[in-house]
Amino acid sequence: MTIELRHLEYFRAVAEELNFGRAADRLFISQPGLSRQIKQMEEILEVQLFERTKRKVQLTPAGHFLKAEVDYIFNHLELTKTQLKEIAAGNIGELRIGFLGSAAHTVIPELLVKISQTFPGIQTTLEELSNAIQIEMLEKDKLDLGFVRLARVPEALEMRLVHLDTFSLVLPKDHPLSADDFKHIGQLKEENFILFSQDYSSIYYDKIMSICEDRGFTPKITHKSVHALTIFKLVEAGLGVAIVPTSLKQGYDLKVKFIELDKIKQKTELYAVWKKGNRNAALSKVLRLIQNS
Repeated sequence: MTIELRHLEYFRAVAEELNFGRAADRLFISQPGLSRQIKQMEEILEVQLFERTKRKVQLTPAGHFLKAEVDYIFNHLELTKTQLKEIAAGNIGELRIGFLGSAAHTVIPELLVKISQTFPGIQTTLEELSNAIQIEMLEKDKLDLGFVRLARVPEALEMRLVHLDTFSLVLPKDHPLSADDFKHIGQLKEENFILFSQDYSSIYYDKIMSICEDRGFTPKITHKSVHALTIFKLVEAGLGVAIVPTSLKQGYDLKVKFIELDKIKQKTELYAVWKKGNRNAALSKVLRLIQNS
């Protein structure tokens, strides 16, 4: 036989009351029945838990040790019950978030602050990933929430616009063109361009091309990367110019300058994406924060 939870409940009552009659009343069972359960427990454990005389009941040293352990077990069970309710309500849990690097400078920090303030029991794991990998991981339930720059997503996913951003031109710090002299992107048609690769975001790549084509030229692309820091380092080294989401200008201390292209029609959209029917309760809580922002 093995010890069951009821044995521990019976033992705790007797250990606290040190009286079989009062313990039996507390448990709503007969005193002989309680005595049998305690005796059975002692036989299973092969140790005496109580010293019994006609006048009093006392715990043995083994009984004192077991009482402390049983108190811990029941306290932990109560804590577990409370945590289970919090998890079911989405107040405690883990949220796996994927994001493009450009989201790390505005949307992600703001969201993490809101989560920390509103749902401190929700932990997040973050991965910087391309659009394609985020979509794949969301479909395979390896991510709960993604932040992508895509015009559409597979039918199994839902998306919501969370940030509309302008584009900015990135130039070496010592480039002769200043913000005051800048009129349109056609002034840089002879420059080499450094862009995010199509793997980063095909829609982003197409928009950059259209920005240049609207001014009658196709950019001469000499370098591509999926990382903003790499692009900025190449610009800093004088290997070309770049066009990036304006939000990316924050968080870097490099010898480059930014000219916002706020007069052009092209904008870049960042979407939150998640899988329909995701049963992670923490996701529904965080989506409310996103929808209210």
